[in-house]
Order: sequence, then C-alpha cells, then structure tokens
Amino acid sequence: MTTAADPRPAVTVLGLGAMGQALAGAFLKAGHPTTVWNRSPGKGEDLVSLGATRAATPAEAVRAGEVVVVCVLDYAAGDAILDQVTAADLDGRLLVNLTSDTPERAREAAARAAALGVDYLDGAVMVPVPMIGTPDALIFHSGARAAYEKYEGTLKALGGRSAYVGEDHGLAAVYDLSALDFFWTAMHGLVHGFALAATEGVPGAAVAPYMKTLAALLASVVDGTAEDLDAGKFPGDLDNLTVEAANVRHIVRAAEHRGLDATALRGVLTAADRSIGLGHGGDNWASIVEGIRRPA
Repeated sequence: MTTAADPRPAVTVLGLGAMGQALAGAFLKAGHPTTVWNRSPGKGEDLVSLGATRAATPAEAVRAGEVVVVCVLDYAAGDAILDQVTAADLDGRLLVNLTSDTPERAREAAARAAALGVDYLDGAVMVPVPMIGTPDALIFHSGARAAYEKYEGTLKALGGRSAYVGEDHGLAAVYDLSALDFFWTAMHGLVHGFALAATEGVPGAAVAPYMKTLAALLASVVDGTAEDLDAGKFPGDLDNLTVEAANVRHIVRAAEHRGLDATALRGVLTAADRSIGLGHGGDNWASIVEGIRRPA
C-alpha cells in the first residue's frame, strides 16, 4: 500500500508467462513494490532476484498489492485464479485484467468484480513483450474513470501510451479487436504480396521499398476513411468501388493461377461485389462496409 514515505502503490502480478513477467519487470523498474504468483512453479526467478516477492497462493499475492494485475491465457484461467480469492482479500484494491478476450467476456468479468465489491479495469496490451515499459507501449483500459485516474501513473509504468477508452468495461476489448483486425489483415496482405512476387522469382527485399510506400499511403487514408464511415457518406469522385473491385479480381486471378491460397482476397472481393450489388459501385472504397455488414 502507499505510504507517506513511498507513494508508489504496491502491485501484484498474477500470471508469469512472457507477458506477465514483462509487466512485473516494468513495475519493478518503476520502483513499485511487486509481488508475483504463477500457477505452475519455476517461473519468476529473475524477478525475485530483482526484488519481487513470490507469493505462495493467489490470496496471499492479492493481499500484498494495492493494484492487482491479472495476465493469463484466457478469462477461464483468470476465473480459476480468482476462485481462490475472497472479497476480503480484494477489499480496497484495484483489479486490472490484461487478459485479452471479447467485450462480452470483459463485461462478465466486470460483473464478477462488482459482486466482490472490488474496483475493476479491463485492459488490452497492444504491443509485443519487448516493448512493455517503454514510452511507446500502448495499452487500452476501460472501466471506472475514477479508478483509472487514481492509478494512471502506476499503469503508465507498463507503457507510456496507456489509454483510457471509456466507462464500459468492454471497450478496451472493442478497441483491441478492431485494431488487431486491421493489423492482422494487413500482415496477411504483406506476406501474401511477398509470396506472389516470389512465384516470379522476385525476392521480398526487392519489393519491400514499394510495400513501405503503400503502407504510408494506407496510413494517410485512415482518418478520412473513419470520417466517411462515421458520416455514412462515401463520395466516389476520386475513385469508385467498381474499379477497385476489378483490381482485386486481377490479383485473385493471378494468385490462384500461381497456386497461392487467395481465400482472404476472395473474401474482400465478395464483400466488394455485395456492396456493388447494393448500389455502391459508384461510391468510394469505404462503402465496402455495406457488404461487410451484410454477410451472405
């Protein structure tokens, strides 16, 4: 707990996978008294050597911290840990769940925390393990604003871009899923593009500079696309969906002719064709959202 001599809250980290260890290490580096616990033995020796305290049980670990961070495989694993903890153990503490899942699971976890009478923040880590504790590390948090603001300084020990996204406990997961939807789709496109070039003997390194050019172009249209989607207007004076869908069709044909899996691209084309069928052929690319919203 905080004291006049040391205002940095004591923290507990439950779960010592690679991410959990990184979180605990960041707290230690920031000077927070840190207690750790892991379901299976043999993890966390490096943290203990740096000053962390190893707890024998989840209840003991929880009682040692003012801020209790859970980071495990999934919410079922988190529930199994919290089954070993009482409301008395959690009294006066902030529970922060950084186990990624769906908005529905986040809201269920928040309801459980409320039943225990504990303040709760749900969260999502948006960066790989090596970035934890750096100024550029992004972590979403949602839940009670007062709880977040009270411990914002502590949470920013995990990442300088700690972001509070709203009172609804499911919002961190919403932001997480939407951002990762974009990221993994883009990563698939990157690898698929390299694979397509390789079928003609063109190495990835030769194409990479042009991929970077297109990545910059993609970044430049993010804000405008968001504005179009929020407004529900898709002006097609500079480009239109019919022309762009034809371009996708060419890529699908070329990829399949070369024996590549074009399932993802065919999905893009299907959504585009569905939107065109709904009357959006003359609108811009963002109008593909109508095909996405109305799957067959």
